[in-house]
Amino acid sequence: MKWSLSDAHSAKPDGLYSWIICFVYSLWVKNCHKISCLCLFSSANKCLLKVGHYSAQLEQYQKAIEIYEQVAMSTMDNPLLKYNAKEYFFKASLCHFIVDELNAKLAIEKYEEMFPAFSDSRELKLLKKLLEAHEEQNSEAFTEAVKEFDFVSRLDQWLTTMLLRIKKTIQGDAGDLK
Repeated sequence: MKWSLSDAHSAKPDGLYSWIICFVYSLWVKNCHKISCLCLFSSANKCLLKVGHYSAQLEQYQKAIEIYEQVAMSTMDNPLLKYNAKEYFFKASLCHFIVDELNAKLAIEKYEEMFPAFSDSRELKLLKKLLEAHEEQNSEAFTEAVKEFDFVSRLDQWLTTMLLRIKKTIQGDAGDLK
């Protein structure tokens, strides 16, 4: 099947992603340089990550989870991009956590099996502390875990928003992370 630029304009977002992948593959077949394909693939992932970012902000968590998982799986086997996979699994885990604590636990187990490097990450350690604090309905422990993480890696606005949404599910919490 041949793909053209006009196909991309009429495609839905998922269709556009498929078009980009097919385009990259056709370049690969034509003996393009690996780095060129990597750049195109990275650009497609950046676009998907933006959609995931905004989906989570708009409380469309399932869509965000699908995107973060898709990008994480596509990057975890790439030697140049695999270090980003833990960030995407972390963000997917947070979205799962907002939906349901059990979903988060199951997702975390799945991500650890899929990507062993995630098991040793600071992000996973934070998630486990947050899950424990949430189970105990302990907002102080939740806040302390976030502070420890923030001390080493500053939280951006998106992470802060997602963490506040999770914290608000702890009974009797005022909703402040500080």
